[in-house]
This record gives sequence, C-alpha cells and structure tokens, in this order.
Amino acid sequence: MRRLSLSFLLLSAVLLSAQSARSDSPSVAPNERVGVSIPMRDGVRLAADIFLPRSSRHSRWPAVLVRTPYNRKLPSMFAYRYFAANGYAVVIEDVRGRYASQGSFGAISQEGHDGNDTINWVAEQPWSNGRVVMAGGSYLGIAQWWAAIQNNPHLIGISPVCSGDDEYLDRFYSTGGALQLGHRLLWFAENMTPPSQVRSSFGSYIYHLPLRTSDVAATGVIIPGWRQAIDHPSDGKYWQPLCIRDRLNRVAIPVLSFGGWFDNYAESDLDAFSRLSRSGKSVETWIGPWGHNPSLRFPTESFGPQAHLHIKGKQLDWFNQLVTASASAEAVDKEPPLLHLFVMGANIWREEHEWPLARTQYRSLYLNSAGHANSRWGDGALEWHAPASPRTDQFTYDPKRPVPTIGGAICCEPGVLPPGPLNQTPVEGRKDVLVYTSEPLTEPIEVTGPVRTVLYVATSANDTDFTAKLVDVQPDGVPLLVTDGLQRLRYRLSLFMPVFVAKNKPYQITIDTGVTSYVFERSHRIRLEVSSSNFPRFDRNLNTMQPNGLETRTNKAHQTVFHESIYPSAIILPVIPEAHPRQFEAHHGLQAGYGKTNPAR
Repeated sequence: MRRLSLSFLLLSAVLLSAQSARSDSPSVAPNERVGVSIPMRDGVRLAADIFLPRSSRHSRWPAVLVRTPYNRKLPSMFAYRYFAANGYAVVIEDVRGRYASQGSFGAISQEGHDGNDTINWVAEQPWSNGRVVMAGGSYLGIAQWWAAIQNNPHLIGISPVCSGDDEYLDRFYSTGGALQLGHRLLWFAENMTPPSQVRSSFGSYIYHLPLRTSDVAATGVIIPGWRQAIDHPSDGKYWQPLCIRDRLNRVAIPVLSFGGWFDNYAESDLDAFSRLSRSGKSVETWIGPWGHNPSLRFPTESFGPQAHLHIKGKQLDWFNQLVTASASAEAVDKEPPLLHLFVMGANIWREEHEWPLARTQYRSLYLNSAGHANSRWGDGALEWHAPASPRTDQFTYDPKRPVPTIGGAICCEPGVLPPGPLNQTPVEGRKDVLVYTSEPLTEPIEVTGPVRTVLYVATSANDTDFTAKLVDVQPDGVPLLVTDGLQRLRYRLSLFMPVFVAKNKPYQITIDTGVTSYVFERSHRIRLEVSSSNFPRFDRNLNTMQPNGLETRTNKAHQTVFHESIYPSAIILPVIPEAHPRQFEAHHGLQAGYGKTNPAR
C-alpha cells in the first residue's frame, strides 16, 4: 500500500508539473494551425501558418494565400489576419529556402510551380471551399504574378502591391541601363547576410569596387544571384526566363493592383495595367502618393487625408465580389479597365481607363542659359520656346564625388534611402548640377503621364551618364523633387546592345524621367536639374569602355549640354488639359513611345 501511495503521489506530481508547464507555454488558438508542412512536387516541404475564421457557421471558407521570403512570423504578417476576421482562411507561407521552409532559395521563377502546388494543397483541405485569392506586396506581389500564369483553376484573383512586372527593370537595372545599386545591395545585406555575421553598414560597402564583389562587402559571402546579374548588364536572354512582363498574356484571372508614385516599381505597375487592359483582361489599379511602403509619410508633403487608402479594405471588398461570383458559377462582370490615379497637388483621386491618358498633350519646356547654368545660383532657364542663341553649359563629372540621392522613387528601406518629394537644395549648390528654372506659373499645370527629357550632349568619355530631375519650386524657393531618371550613353539606343559614343561629338539622348500625376500650382516654378550621377540610387558610371561591374578605375568626364535651334534640349511634360484646354503645340513629334528603342517587353 505504501508503494502504491508513493507511486500515486509521484504520478500526481508529474501530471501537475506537466499541466503547469503547459499553462506557462504559448497556446495555439483553436482556429490556428501553426507550423504546417506543405509538400511540393519535388518532395520539398514549405512551412506555413493557417488562421481560420472564428465563426463556426461555416465549415469551409475561401482562402487568402500570402507567400513571403521575409519570415511568416514577422509582426507585419499579423495584418493579414484582418481577412480571417472577415470570413477567409489565411495561409501565410515561407517560400522555398527561406526560414522554416526546405529547399534552396533561387530565381524568382521558382514561385510559379511552388505557388501552384500550394494553391492545390489549400484547395484540398477540409476547411477550404476550393477558392483561393492572393495578397501581398513587393516580392510577395511578384510571387502572385508567377502563380497567376500557372492558370490554376482554384486561383480566382490576385492583388499585388508595389510589385512591378520585370526582374531586369524593377529589381536590378533601370530603363536607362544603370544598376539600381543602393536598392539591390541593401536588399542582399538585409536578407542574405548569414545570422552568424555582423551586418555591414550601408556606407561600408556602397562605394566598393569592382561591383561584382560588392556582395562579399555587403554580406560576407558570395551571392550567385548578384554576380550573375552583374555579369549580364544588358537586357536579353539571361533575363527573359525571369521576366513576368512577357507572360502577362497568360494571366486569365482578375487583378487588383496598387502602386506608388514614389516607388521605383510604379512604371512597371502601370505597364502591367496597360498590357492587361489592352488585351481585354479584368484589371483595376490604384496609384497613390506613396513610396514602396504605402503607409510611410513624407516629411515635406502630406497630400491630404485622401492619400491614406485602406488597401486591405479595398482588397476585402474585391475578394468578396470574386468569391460570390465564383460560388454562384457566374463569370465576373467584365468591367472596363479601371485606373485610379492620385493627382498630387490637387490631392484628389481620379478614375481613368488607359495609360498614358488619351487626352495627353505633350508640351516642351526648353533649356536656355548664357552658358552658366551651374548650380541654383546660375543663369539656367526653362522657356516655352526654343532658344536661338548658340550657348552651351558644361560641367565635370567625377565618379569619386557623385551627386547624392535625395528622395525620388526609391525602394525599399526609408531609414537608409528615404523616398519621396524631398528638398533638393543640398544638391543644387553643386557646380556639377545644371539648374534650369521657369518663370512663375500664371495658371496651374497638371502633369500626368511619362515624363521625358530630350538632351543634346557631348562628353570627353566614350561612355557616361546623364541625369534629369523634374522639380517643383515652391513660392518660398524650396525645390521639391517630383520625378527623375538617368540614361547611360552606351544604352541610349537599346538596352539589349551597348553602343559607345565618340568623344566630344554631339548626340541626342532621351532620358526616361519617370511617371507622375502632379499639379504645378500658380506662382510655382518648374525646374529641371541635369547632372551625371544620382548615387547610390544608381551605380556610378566610371566613364570607361569596360563593363561597369568589373571596372576598378575611375575617369573624370567633361560634359557639355547644348541648347539652341539645332539642338533644342527640352523636358517634355505630359500636360492634361482642363475642361476648355488651350491647344498646345506638340514639340519633337513626341508620342507615348517617343525616345530610344525599348525592349519588346
């Protein structure tokens, strides 16, 4: 009896200890499935967490799928439980090779098959009604595009945010052929530095040469994806398998997308809208006064309360329409393509149906000076008529002293590279920045569309860069950036094939100066800044004929900008007329596709 009593007491103590241990550990709610393992076709298993609606009225729900390389356990992922609170199962998954998921993290195209396999798995679960939508921004958005082209019957809609549609143009290079250095190196440093290694500071690796080994400077390890990108600075065969833009014709489901004027993916978000709308697909797009993070606020402009859009609320309403139509076996009504543009300055949302806008009137503001446009204290002017005097402006570009990036359409870490309409005063004091300013406006001018700058230039190098910035000068003289761009001369004709220039010979170039929707108000002045660097948003052109990513030498380049009757350098503004517009003359024969030959994609 004593032995039985002692055994009973010991067993009771163990049970009480176990019960106490369980009560002290984190509990999982009945509507949560944490650490679920989802099998892929090749046997790799991906980790996911599942959050079901608390309501017991239904046993099966539609699902919102979110696929991330940034850790499904991050606090930012909690926001997606909003959909679970509104009748959706929410599945948040680590993509292949990231955090708790097996396999190797590889090219972006891996998200096609893995997304497809995950959707099939979700549709087969006892809590699923077989209908899946996708949400998420940036990489999470581009993963949706790759899933969408798989034409999975269970996927009924996607809603990417600030995702872009082209790996070459969005994440590595640019429409002018320069490397998006700061964006890419910062991303690799933050996401690919081994946990055992102290993360390098931004300033410690951003100037590293050659660029090809900057991966080690930034992360401490060799990154094959970085080196392959540096080895392929021209668009072409290497990038084609990574490009979703060429595959958008395979998207058969409705799309609700969001982008920001101060996000470097904005042009591609608008490109995706244009391609889908022209092919008769169901697409709705919102472009607001945001950076890569739509919730970020700029220190210089607020753009009013209308700028704050409840994106997840818009997504929920749209998902509900899709699910209802799918449940009733009805096709989603094919509404005309819908483009919601936030017009900055006027601070209003406006509905459109095409991009660029069909009613756009391209108007030229010509560069002029007495030959001393250097800095804001110079004599540079913007005029509505081409100048007659044969004057030029000159400056020296030294890659060792590049013009620093201040604002603009930048991704993705605002603490290091803040985006937005920031004050350009610090760069306008430099002699290697040409500044051209209009007279104060007598009436407002709305500029909505792609901005282009046509320059006639010469250089002492066989290759160099020219930059252009469109700036709004406030009545108090503060210059706020609206949009900007850069053109690498070797890519002035095409991104596919570099062609060098002859030294000191005039060439016409067209700089893609970005996209915007902005009202220059009465009494404001329009300004154009021209230089040869915008660093580290873009890599420095080292002014040699070697591949820029392999070069370690730097050369100064002596630059000339022409502005006269035979060389009418100008910034081309896409002006949107008022209800009773004046008829503006279209200069340079500029149309929506004016400029160098761009890739088919």
